Amino acid sequence: MPTGGFVHALTKGGVVLDGAMGTALYERGLLYTSCLDEACITRPSVVRSIHEAHVLAGADAIQTNSFGANRYRLEPHGYADRVAELNHASVKVAREAGDAYVLGSVGPTGLMMKTVEASAHVAIREAFREQAKALSEASADGLLLETFRQPVELKLAIAGAQEGAKDLPIVACLSFDAFGTLADGTEPEAIAEKLLALGVAAVGVNCSDGPAGVYEMATRMLGAGLPVVAIPNAGLPRRVEGRLAYWATPEYFQLYGRRLYKAGVHGVGGCCGTTAEHIKKVASAARMVRGGQVELGGGEHEEEGGGTRELLSIPPAKTAPGIEVVPVAQKGALGAKLGNEFVISVEVNPPRGLSLDKAMAGAKLLKEGGVDVINVADGARASVRMGNLALCHRVQQELGMSALMHVTTRDRNVLGLVSHLLAAHELDVKNLVVITGDPPKMGDFPDATAVYDTDSIGLLRLVRGLNHGYDPGGKPMNGATAFLSATGAEPASRDFEREIRRLRQKIEAGAELVMTQPVYDPEVLERFLNEVRDLGVPILVGLLPLASYKNAEFLHNEVPGMQIPDEIRERMRKAGQGSKGRKEGVKIAREMLSAVKDRVQGAYIMPPFGRYKLALEVIDGIVR
Repeated sequence: MPTGGFVHALTKGGVVLDGAMGTALYERGLLYTSCLDEACITRPSVVRSIHEAHVLAGADAIQTNSFGANRYRLEPHGYADRVAELNHASVKVAREAGDAYVLGSVGPTGLMMKTVEASAHVAIREAFREQAKALSEASADGLLLETFRQPVELKLAIAGAQEGAKDLPIVACLSFDAFGTLADGTEPEAIAEKLLALGVAAVGVNCSDGPAGVYEMATRMLGAGLPVVAIPNAGLPRRVEGRLAYWATPEYFQLYGRRLYKAGVHGVGGCCGTTAEHIKKVASAARMVRGGQVELGGGEHEEEGGGTRELLSIPPAKTAPGIEVVPVAQKGALGAKLGNEFVISVEVNPPRGLSLDKAMAGAKLLKEGGVDVINVADGARASVRMGNLALCHRVQQELGMSALMHVTTRDRNVLGLVSHLLAAHELDVKNLVVITGDPPKMGDFPDATAVYDTDSIGLLRLVRGLNHGYDPGGKPMNGATAFLSATGAEPASRDFEREIRRLRQKIEAGAELVMTQPVYDPEVLERFLNEVRDLGVPILVGLLPLASYKNAEFLHNEVPGMQIPDEIRERMRKAGQGSKGRKEGVKIAREMLSAVKDRVQGAYIMPPFGRYKLALEVIDGIVR
């Protein structure tokens, strides 16, 4: 079983919950009219196989098959006197499925509370107490109160659960309508505050809608200060040949899983229509963002399929015999400049086709304008482009400029990553930006397989091992690399504390340079710089000159980690389209650079749509 309590794990974030039970039981032949909760006794192997599939997919916590195991829902089947038996069996079957937290699933009674006399509330509360007591007796790790739409009933359920299972943490999940409200009109922010006052351990959203709708509701609950979980359906169901079918793909779940985690949601799983494949993709998204679950180095382990397996064994703080680790200042022209000169890096991306001529012409223009480093992305937004190693090599060989090569963990497994890095070192491309990478769903080939053997923290450890003379298996190499490792940061992250915590982990893993996402609010950047002042690592502030109002709206609403203040977007709206809009975008970037140039060690400029002259306009007269 995972170490530590469930709430402790949830507070740390990146928890993967399981997928649908009811949908899976229907697919295995159980009738819609049958008592699904009884399957834990009549067909335990079927229920267990569903749990096992979710654990194998990467679920950290699974929910018991007891959603309807309260006396009100059991009574129509003639099982009202079997509450304890069925709930005990549900925990037992779940516990047999593998190494995961077991959460007792508690659903609503099915009663319309407006039609229920207040005098009946005592009996309803007692029904929840009875079920919670049975789940507690069977040693569940917590209770998941799910799919509640009526706040009055949820309040009774919480009170009953607290009486029946005094020692178990309660996660209260609600189901909102299309307007983002509960049955009585309560909105996410308000109910989260009420649940905080009622003493639950965590809140969340389940069922309701697909990932996009649940994302909106769950992120609105973050302000209450409680851990938040999101458990969406696989989209809205459609009736096909008499059966309900769900259409949200596992890849789509991966995309929203990452967005939910990055927004600060602590746990993500799946409700109606989701399968183990959906959960597998959620687990992949969790590995991308949580840092520390999938690790490289020192005999650490990756949680997989309910067990653990040793992935790599790079000694984390050891240098191979006869190796002298190269200090940052001696790592080429870029290393020598960091901390001594204000460094200007501009992004120039490889082409979609075969010719590097346009990219090389842009790099030459930038060099003549005083730019120090050409930054080359690795399939940004999961688009298909020429490998960035080719452009980096030519920039250095033909222009005599430093190149910063992005390396993502999306497209290559560990073997491929090491091969790629060693080839880059041989070609003297030794400046790296280590990132996890956008999921394929965002790009040209959404059905392409994402690898994500590790995340950016794990890759930083791998690079550090190479720099210390060890291969990924922990064996001394015949020499050592001399990579300079940069990493990214999001000053405008919704979950700022998590972003800072993760940045510290990156630096501990070997990052020697921090490059931020574009920032448009001086106060946001000021907060970030104050927080990282003690890290002792050079920082390049990210600047992306806005091209238009439409561009600003897209970045603000669609790109995780980007926040553009209302007043900035309004300035872009008033500026209009074309050259006037681009001129205003450059002006905004210049204001940002001027405000912080004395507090950072450089700037990382991302000119939109390959308009490299805009980058030169941003720095003109300020730092060059």
